[in-house]
Amino acid sequence: MKLQKLYSKVRQALDDYNMITENDKIAIGVSGGKDSLTLLYALAGIRSFYPIHFELAAIAVDLGYDDFTLSPVQTLCDELGVDFYIVKTDIGRISLEKSKEQASPCSWCAKLRKGALNDFALSIGCNKIAYAHHMDDIVETMFLSLLYEGQFYSFAPVTPLDDSGLTIIRPLMYVGESEVKGFKNKYDLPVCKNPCPYDGHTKREYVKQLVRQLNLENPGVKKRLFSAIQNGNIDDWIKCTPNRQ
Repeated sequence: MKLQKLYSKVRQALDDYNMITENDKIAIGVSGGKDSLTLLYALAGIRSFYPIHFELAAIAVDLGYDDFTLSPVQTLCDELGVDFYIVKTDIGRISLEKSKEQASPCSWCAKLRKGALNDFALSIGCNKIAYAHHMDDIVETMFLSLLYEGQFYSFAPVTPLDDSGLTIIRPLMYVGESEVKGFKNKYDLPVCKNPCPYDGHTKREYVKQLVRQLNLENPGVKKRLFSAIQNGNIDDWIKCTPNRQ
């Protein structure tokens, strides 16, 4: 995927769901993976020509794993003119301890990471956080909800966190994972391998493979599933009806 196509899809999401307002300071949660680096690249570029002024900060939550470095991300942020912050934590160790009590510590880890990210974002004056969830993530989350919770749900494009004053936005919602992979390869993004021992061994990974197989057998089904979510009267989506001309 070329840069202009990425800009176009991200800008469409920003416009459709009014994700940005004047003088927002937006924190980008950067893990070092392809998704968050693609989002960083997109918002840093769009910032220069978008009609609404906004600021950016990239924040990485360091889980405390040995031999994990984010120095290539620092270099990219310097090139893009985005301030980069690393929040040091022991979340990796704490989560692995939790794994002795439950099959997977992933939900516990995610909760701690989000808390650390939100707290630091607030401390530097951010009012919004951009997550790098793309179209595949949204469809997979719907399947996870159906299979394991018995309800039709997926996270929304815009999610206010009422207890903190922060708002979550998801500007990659119209971008497919295959497009992210193509962009990463074309622009040689400095991806940092996830050191977590549970990476690739989760319920989400199972659902990812399921959706991939469905789409192989029924070309276009993933986009139709995404449309079903958009039009499915999910409470959190109804609150942010797209503003299309």
